[in-house]
Amino acid sequence: MISATNVSLQYGKRVLFDEVNVNFTPGNCYGIIGANGAGKTTFMKILSGDIDPTKGSVSILPGMRMSVLKQNHFEYNEFSVLDTVMMGNKRLYQVMKEKDAIYAKADFSDADGMRASELEAEFAEMNGWDAESEAATMLTNMGIEPAKHYLLVKDLSGKEKVKTLLAQALFGNPDILLLDEPTNDLDVETISWLENFLADFENTVIVISHDRHFLDAVCTNICDIDFGKMNVYSGNYSFWYHMSQLQLKQRSDQNKKIEDKRAELQEFVRRFSANASKSRQATSRKKLLEKLTVDEIPASTRKYPAIIFKQEREAGDQILHVENLNKNAADGSVLFKDVNINVRKGDKIAFISRNQLAVSSLFEVLAEENKDFKGKFTFGTTIHKAYLPNDNHTYFQSDLNLIDWLRQYSKEKDETYIRGFLGKMLFSGEEVLKKCSVLSGGEKVRCMTSRMMLFNPNFLILDEPTNHLDLESIIAYNDALKDYTGTILFTSHDHQLMQTVANRIIELTPKGIIDKVCTYDEYLENSGVQEQRTKMYA
Repeated sequence: MISATNVSLQYGKRVLFDEVNVNFTPGNCYGIIGANGAGKTTFMKILSGDIDPTKGSVSILPGMRMSVLKQNHFEYNEFSVLDTVMMGNKRLYQVMKEKDAIYAKADFSDADGMRASELEAEFAEMNGWDAESEAATMLTNMGIEPAKHYLLVKDLSGKEKVKTLLAQALFGNPDILLLDEPTNDLDVETISWLENFLADFENTVIVISHDRHFLDAVCTNICDIDFGKMNVYSGNYSFWYHMSQLQLKQRSDQNKKIEDKRAELQEFVRRFSANASKSRQATSRKKLLEKLTVDEIPASTRKYPAIIFKQEREAGDQILHVENLNKNAADGSVLFKDVNINVRKGDKIAFISRNQLAVSSLFEVLAEENKDFKGKFTFGTTIHKAYLPNDNHTYFQSDLNLIDWLRQYSKEKDETYIRGFLGKMLFSGEEVLKKCSVLSGGEKVRCMTSRMMLFNPNFLILDEPTNHLDLESIIAYNDALKDYTGTILFTSHDHQLMQTVANRIIELTPKGIIDKVCTYDEYLENSGVQEQRTKMYA
């Protein structure tokens, strides 16, 4: 068990946490949630010992081993992949290396023999003889083939490094497991494997994630950080979200009834307090009015943007026809091949691929930002499209403030009009005068979304629209796309977004496409589709 007792953290006048008390017990998975800036990662660092609290303490039962998902992808560049995973159990790795060093000595002494014997006993007690095979099995299950297990970490791709560090955190059955955004850059197969792993994990897990589907799949409890406090609730994220919304509505309804009664009483007092025949009645109601108290609903630190995509005009029946589209990467490898698609009115098509660059490249072609392809595509004459790229850095190269940045994409130049669209995406006050070149990743996505809303499109092309966004913005985006009546081509690593928005799935493979009218879950669970996928990637 790991416990936080009276934990407080203060930076200057800003209080991030105030008297947090929480026990994390074995057999449970705790999801830490909160608005951006609430201190989720900071609290995780306090638990891991990387940051000392201003006041209070963190305690762990003696003998328990904690494992933390590392975020530095370069820390283990000079180590083999297999060794990096086994380093997840520091003591086991130390024993293994010390033991090997003793046996490698040319002048092996009696003292060395005694020490080696002690290490062998400790090694066996930690199940050391199975460590290498367990690490190799974990890597293979995550999609890193055995031929790469003895490579140096620096020779892996970025996504393979992420998987290696995740395997390191999970290795050796730690008593306490701290995971900050473990699903970032993982493919759907690895995420599914991780969900199953954590579901069977019998010790304590504490996780931060913006993936609602993942939180629902693994969490037994939700730890909500708000107002510098942490409240722990039983259940997964969806249960917490629906209960919190219901509670807010109930309190709003109750307060509205009280306010309605207050207004009624105030009106009665105003009208009849000067009337002799009614004065006694007015006095009694004035006393009743004084007893009424309204429990204010705290203004949560959470803010939900107002994402609304309106169509300037409804599209006709001809939407988009794609014929024999082909494109290769710079190294000559196939990104997509023989893409033939007829997009119908109202389609909301989720695109997937084992090579995410393939989807991004297709979207660049269809958005007419990349001319290097073979084949052709034709949009209907009524189509007015808006495109959200995954890589948006070219849009933010100037020193324009946000008002002037957005104004350059608008027919209406009035500042109040421009501020309205920025306000919908939570840019207010002096924030709109910030230079666009210094924005964070999430702020850039919010600006690009404001830009798209300006266009009033009837056709959206969205490449990872929820990247860099907090849970509140992801929920707002999800609801906006569900409500949108136009046509959408999109891709996302957010499982719930894919499942609740898409009515058609298209997978790009090196040998062509798989095109199915179904939900995302139906696609993943269809055995015939999975057999087809295996052949297309072989």
